[in-house]
Amino acid sequence: MKAAVISFPGSNCDQDLAWAFQEIAGIDTDIVSASETTLAGYDIVGVPGGFSYGDYLRSGAIASFSPIMPALKAHAENGGLVIGICNGFQILCEAGLLPGALQWNKSLSFICAPEELAVVNTDTPFSNAYEPEQTITLPIAHGEGNYYADPDTLAKLEANQQVVFRYRDNPNGSLNDIAGLTNAAGNVLGMMPHPERAVEALLGGTDGLGVFESLKQEVLANAAR
Repeated sequence: MKAAVISFPGSNCDQDLAWAFQEIAGIDTDIVSASETTLAGYDIVGVPGGFSYGDYLRSGAIASFSPIMPALKAHAENGGLVIGICNGFQILCEAGLLPGALQWNKSLSFICAPEELAVVNTDTPFSNAYEPEQTITLPIAHGEGNYYADPDTLAKLEANQQVVFRYRDNPNGSLNDIAGLTNAAGNVLGMMPHPERAVEALLGGTDGLGVFESLKQEVLANAAR
């Protein structure tokens, strides 16, 4: 079992995500530069938070053209697991791996705070370790976390049960209180809150552990099939 964490110029959560995979979940993990062109041999790919390429243009827009992106798209198309967190969520949307877009928070200001989330779909590779409708608390830290999609896309997301996490008290104006969602196939997740910052009690909570436990169990289950 092996995970890759893609590091873009401006990423600042790559080490945090690698630590959660490697030291907390016990998954062998490499940090892979966005200038690489292959992701062969990895079961899970993490796209971390930060300010890729300084967040010029739109957040994640420049990163979506990085040399690693064709390999990331191929990994996802072949059923590989992908998780994008915060800026990683923005990058996945810009690259077309997830529907919709992240725009400025309704307050037009950066928000850094713990937020309560409801786990509304536990039948995914990213959430199967949680209980249905379980409330968890994860930190957010973003200026452009306001999820938007057109009405038809939103209807499809809801009908297909692609929404995995919702805010209990929406902090940024995201439509339908969406905090995290998957692609139609269910193997790519984007979420604005940071589970990798909530995996040790020393850091204030362990509610993010379920994301990494879920991924680990999914890879083990796939290997046993």
